[in-house]
Amino acid sequence: MGVVFDTPDALLGAEGRDLGHTDWLSVEQDRVTTFGQTTGDMQWIHVDPERAKDGPFGGTIAHGYLTLALVNAFMPDLITVNGVSSGLNIGLDKVRFLAPVKVGARIRGAGVISKIEQKGTGVQVTVDVTVEIEGHDKPACIASTISRYIP
Repeated sequence: MGVVFDTPDALLGAEGRDLGHTDWLSVEQDRVTTFGQTTGDMQWIHVDPERAKDGPFGGTIAHGYLTLALVNAFMPDLITVNGVSSGLNIGLDKVRFLAPVKVGARIRGAGVISKIEQKGTGVQVTVDVTVEIEGHDKPACIASTISRYIP
């Protein structure tokens, strides 16, 4: 699964390359609650299933930032760059949360390389990742991730 590049230089000219989809990942309550405990965001809409039944989504939903954090888990399944001494997470250009992820839903990442730049001895790559929700037309999140691969 995913696209493998033999070296950072092999990325040059890969703008527009579709990286495919990851496997589906089930977002369960224990993951959401643990994320809330870790970040201090214990809002009932995320961590209180009983109260959330009467809330706007009919149950608990994942934190937006949990959905975003899972983009990092999807990246190795979308793109692998060999021949590197280090791979660096530079950050994000754009993030949008478009639909809530209900607890119990399955999500996956889909990626497209949108930009490639030579940066010193390394190659910097922007990958637009769409977090899809199984059975829904509207994605949960879109994020433009920036990584730098140094030979």
